[in-house]
Amino acid sequence: MNNIALAQTDRTFDVDAARRQFPILARMVHGKPLAYLDNGASAQRPQCVIDAVDDYERHHHANIHRGVHTLSQEATALYESARDRLVRFIHARSRSEIIFVRGTTEAINLVAQSYARPTLKPGDEVLITHLEHHANIVPWQMVCEQTGAKLIVAPMDACGEVHLDAVVALMNPRTKILACAHVSNALGTVLPVRRLIAAAKARGIITLIDGAQAISHMPVDVQDLGCDFYAFSSHKMYGPTGVGVLYGREQLLDRMPPWQGGGEMILAVTFAKTTYNALPNKFEAGTPNISGAIGLGAAVDFLSGLDLDAAHAHESALLHHATELLTKIPGLRIVGTAPDKASLVSFVVAGVHPHDLGTILDEDGIAVRTGHHCAMPVMDFFKLPATARASFAFYNRFDEIDSLGAGIERARKMFV
Repeated sequence: MNNIALAQTDRTFDVDAARRQFPILARMVHGKPLAYLDNGASAQRPQCVIDAVDDYERHHHANIHRGVHTLSQEATALYESARDRLVRFIHARSRSEIIFVRGTTEAINLVAQSYARPTLKPGDEVLITHLEHHANIVPWQMVCEQTGAKLIVAPMDACGEVHLDAVVALMNPRTKILACAHVSNALGTVLPVRRLIAAAKARGIITLIDGAQAISHMPVDVQDLGCDFYAFSSHKMYGPTGVGVLYGREQLLDRMPPWQGGGEMILAVTFAKTTYNALPNKFEAGTPNISGAIGLGAAVDFLSGLDLDAAHAHESALLHHATELLTKIPGLRIVGTAPDKASLVSFVVAGVHPHDLGTILDEDGIAVRTGHHCAMPVMDFFKLPATARASFAFYNRFDEIDSLGAGIERARKMFV
């Protein structure tokens, strides 16, 4: 495990010690120190993750599960060790409940096609919320078209908050699935998922939680939450791209047919019949992203070595500082003001298109995301084409937020 030094006095987070673990944070952009404030899109990788991937590629690369030679055995052990670490990290009951996928998007599509499509009937309902990412909208639209089910959307209010009562009011005997974000990627809103899951469970409704924006910002215990499925991506939690996890209750996964066919997900194949493999292999057809899974395992080790309470407290302080600073800028409007938010601020500046703002900030070495954030219904709700979004990680500093404020002021004066 690659622990980093933390100042333990009053559980203060040592951000400088954290930053030293991330090589990219030392680089310059346009002659300015990089201020990376696009962590909601993809967080940076610590050296231990880079090293784990490099070690695999240099010394252990081979296909897994299929070879008796040394490299194959080593690669298999590294890959499956990553699965074991994820079991502990999210408190799954067994390794059969951890399915490696390409990311959150593939995980949700897998559930939509392998669980929902065989079970939904005409008139059944899938319940989502208004603030979902496209990856938690489109797969359900597709499966509703395939089955005759209906997609029902729970409202949000002008603060970007989804209220428990509003969601529960839409639950009825036709509701078969509740799929919602743990944290909104566009607004930072933290949904009351524990209570939503409990309400759904009491009514026999299957639950899927999109945890892409939550997994690196708060503890996730899938058994404590009580959800049926939980999906997240490696690259949001300081790991490689192209790999993620679907957690599913073993009893449900056992009953679900494979989503993709091919090697590894079989026990025996004849032209007459195929016998499928056991969990988790049943859902991992073909050669997986081996190096990505190994890197994800290293990211889990890295996160497990942090004082996560102190890290999350630091992120909350960054959010508070950013909110106070941005609120004072004339013409700036924060979009999404729910009382419970993760460390993310979306905003617009009067007279400055978000894309122009993002370009000007980049000249100062400041990386933010601009656009609709794959959440066009959210933009439509607020009658906006796009927002700028600054999203923070534990390695961000308060002076980077101050630079963001100064950059916004510079952009505003250019257009006023």
